[in-house]
Amino acid sequence: MSRFITFEGPEGSGKSTQIRLLAAALEEQGLRVLTTREPGGTKIGDAVRAILLDAKNTQMSPRAEALLFNAARAQLVDEVIRPALDAGMLVLCDRYADSTLAYQGYGHSQPLEPLRLLGRYATGDLTPDLTFYLDIDPLEGLQRKQTGSVEEWNRMEQKKLAYHQAVHQGYLQLARADQRRWQVIDAGQDEAAVHRAILARVEALIPIR
Repeated sequence: MSRFITFEGPEGSGKSTQIRLLAAALEEQGLRVLTTREPGGTKIGDAVRAILLDAKNTQMSPRAEALLFNAARAQLVDEVIRPALDAGMLVLCDRYADSTLAYQGYGHSQPLEPLRLLGRYATGDLTPDLTFYLDIDPLEGLQRKQTGSVEEWNRMEQKKLAYHQAVHQGYLQLARADQRRWQVIDAGQDEAAVHRAILARVEALIPIR
């Protein structure tokens, strides 16, 4: 049974780690799992990612930013996600269309409805079955990220704290508006506790042997 699960969260929330842990747990149960990320996941998407995250591209406008993210997203859906779902795989994606609403919408104070329409076009109306929001205070998340690799400190992360706080509040509003799809997880817990909470919710969605 194919399922599409996405992970959202502020910088430093631990999405990549939790996707890796979940994929390993599901594969141990005999499920076929594909993991991917945004922006990127394809040759074209990775080229767009380099432009988007380059810390030198400080003049990029919010509209250009939104269009580039969605260009990479369209390629990922068409080349990777839909074929995997059609093949009966379980797809885990690190960020998806909700990121544009949070970062370019709430973060940059851009109107949400045009962004929603753009996202629907880019994804071909492909909506996740389940979205995990790993919730952490933006300042704590950024501090976590700063302790990692210098190469990971990119153009989005170097924005002012007020921007990240707006993104955080935007995510919470999105989660409250669709509680059927969204699952908010306290990412301030230790790694194992977060993984257990995620796995319990996934097991309620997917029949696992």
